Amino acid sequence: MLNKVYLRVKKIMKDYYKTIIFLIICYFVFTYPLPYYIYAGGGTININDRVIVDGSSNSSGSLNFAYVKELEGNVASFILGNIIPGYDIEKQENIELNEDETSEDIMFRNRIYLENANQTAIMLAFSKASKEVSISGKHFYIIYVEEKEESGLRVGDELVKINGKTIENIEDYTNEIQNHEVGDKINVTVIREDKERNVTATVKEGKDYKVTGVSVSTIYEYKTDPKVKLSFKDSEGGPSGGLMLTLAIYDKLTDEDLTNGLKIVGTGTINSDGTVGEIGGVKYKLNGAVKADADLFLVPKGDNYKEALKEKEKNDYDIEIKAIGTFDEAVEYLENL
Repeated sequence: MLNKVYLRVKKIMKDYYKTIIFLIICYFVFTYPLPYYIYAGGGTININDRVIVDGSSNSSGSLNFAYVKELEGNVASFILGNIIPGYDIEKQENIELNEDETSEDIMFRNRIYLENANQTAIMLAFSKASKEVSISGKHFYIIYVEEKEESGLRVGDELVKINGKTIENIEDYTNEIQNHEVGDKINVTVIREDKERNVTATVKEGKDYKVTGVSVSTIYEYKTDPKVKLSFKDSEGGPSGGLMLTLAIYDKLTDEDLTNGLKIVGTGTINSDGTVGEIGGVKYKLNGAVKADADLFLVPKGDNYKEALKEKEKNDYDIEIKAIGTFDEAVEYLENL
């Protein structure tokens, strides 16, 4: 049996070796990396697939995230970027990156941005719907390291103690730093790869106070009634879905159907006071919404709205665009559709 397979493979190789060699060469040529990023219209994600609230039912329409498609630069994507309308090419040198950072560091930071947006959405939606919500826990994560030290802090570390003192609030960390001189080494206990480790941080001179050259983000755990569960993929990240997520949670907590049977796509960050913040890549997200046959596109007020209108007129898109400044404004608009 094996001998027959061997002879058959040998015959194929002999008859088609030129074609096989050509295909191998094409593969390596087209996948050769180039110092570019290619951006294009992405797509939409139904938030009903991401949000589960006990006792709620699905709306007649849908609320959706919009996302941007980003391709790694290689010969194939570079060619596509030059011939397909709506694809844009950006040099890597024009995008500021920390040379010490890895792709895992960037993915972790984007994931924390998403977690921040999620927790803000939960707190705001439950408060606006007059439902019970309270903080049940806190975690302090390093999301940026200015300059890596050999035995120092790393992106992804969870702060636990500083000089043996338990960190209850991020102020406990920053206040302890002020008690030391620039150049001093501080002992920090962190959780890294599910294990407690003792590392060091060097005190540095900051703009207004002493620092250790890291950025920290606080992630809260919430206790809610009814219970809410958010489900996102590991590859998903960023804060730009905050507005739509807040609307989706609120929609499930209240009796009124905000969608009115429409497919609504939107973008924009959300702050704890309900204001909507601007984001990048609006034209790509609008393009994705149009491809998904959306009825309405919600976009932050200001430059984002102007960019969306310009893109709509340029491509003659058949979609309604609404500028949103606050969560309350979005709810009022949707309730009056």
